[in-house]
Amino acid sequence: MRLLLDSHALIWAMDDPSRLGQQAAEELANPANDLYLSAGTIWEIAIKVGLKKLALSLPFRIWMSQAISELGLVALPITVECADAQIALPSHHRDPFDRLLAAQARSEKVVLVSADVVFDLYGVQRLW
Repeated sequence: MRLLLDSHALIWAMDDPSRLGQQAAEELANPANDLYLSAGTIWEIAIKVGLKKLALSLPFRIWMSQAISELGLVALPITVECADAQIALPSHHRDPFDRLLAAQARSEKVVLVSADVVFDLYGVQRLW
């Protein structure tokens, strides 16, 4: 299975795995799955750390490098196709990073790992 991690799924996988849903934890640990991280999520976390709205267990760059390495994540770029897909999404949610993830999940045909049920409104396949 191809899985795209939402920001909170990534943070909890690294800093507080007990907060992950059981299915999410099992699938993230399954070596048969391919795990992806949006460039938008990297940026979102960096912004929140920079604004002091988010504290990670390590400095941002070290934490992110460790997360990518330990979880075996592949970074997904933000493509023109993905940005264009975001434009056509209905306004169920105003968060630009969540809208980007919804568009990216649809464009890349990946399952989104997220506790946020708003993604269901976008027709995104989601697991938690």
